[in-house]
Amino acid sequence: MNRLALSARVERWPIAGTFSISRGAKTEAVVVVAELADGTHRGRGECVPYARYGETVDGVTAAIEAMRAEIGRGLDRERLQSAMVPGAARNALDCAFWDLEAKSAGRPVHELLGMHAPQPVTTAYTISLATPDAMARAAAAAGERALLKIKLGAPGDPARIAAVRRAAPRAELIVDANEGWRESDLATNLAACAEAAVTLIEQPLPAEHDDALAHIAHPLPICADESAHASASLRALVGKYDAVNIKLDKAGGLTEAFAMAREAERLGLTLMVGCMVATSLAMAPAMLLAQRARVVDLDGPLLLARDRPDGLRYEDSRVHPAVPALWG
Repeated sequence: MNRLALSARVERWPIAGTFSISRGAKTEAVVVVAELADGTHRGRGECVPYARYGETVDGVTAAIEAMRAEIGRGLDRERLQSAMVPGAARNALDCAFWDLEAKSAGRPVHELLGMHAPQPVTTAYTISLATPDAMARAAAAAGERALLKIKLGAPGDPARIAAVRRAAPRAELIVDANEGWRESDLATNLAACAEAAVTLIEQPLPAEHDDALAHIAHPLPICADESAHASASLRALVGKYDAVNIKLDKAGGLTEAFAMAREAERLGLTLMVGCMVATSLAMAPAMLLAQRARVVDLDGPLLLARDRPDGLRYEDSRVHPAVPALWG
């Protein structure tokens, strides 16, 4: 195999409006793209530094570039798993390795994984945290979509979810509180979500305080997000959560994400596949994992003002697998 050349770059993609969750709001997606080239083929991977875990754009870019010498000396995807910690930087490199392997072999990644060809899946569409009236208007505008993901995590959430349900009576609703609730308001908020026929709630409590979930009845399934990282984190979820949201940026790439999925299924946890706000290049690998998930939330490109060329095709609530020109 030819010696691989590594490059990394930062890209900024405007968001259509503002994306708001319980921890704040942003108007652009800042992503880091890693590229591996062997002189004939090029593989790409995209990641989003996760500020919740102390990641920064500069830090992730530096972590990718720090692997240049090791990659030049023959570091491959398998050894990458132990050479870097889980996180956004390893995700970009892991996905770049998969893309390069596929293009070098002339076979799609799903074949390299021994999978059937991926099929379109239904994805959630996110309604950002705002006032009840603003969220109701946004939900009404998207009310024909099959699945809406409602961002909560602030005082007054029962009014928000009730307003959204009235505005979108036919849509399936899932809720993401982004660690914004507390044990004192947990029962009230869970009851409001049950009244609105929500089917899943993501990360209601801060990860460091989620032990309370083991001692309260769940009127509907609760999914771990910020409490779940790589495979080693999953056993601690049993008894507190019913499902786990696997994100490639947390897991550190597609390789570990599939390992997480196998372990989660062994532990009896339902699978959800999620994303950060990013372009289709970040969604494409996750589409393979989405084939085995009960809930799919890969709407990142839909929240952008524009996507990259050859992006994923979204039709109503369905998202189609990537074309080789994009990834894999």
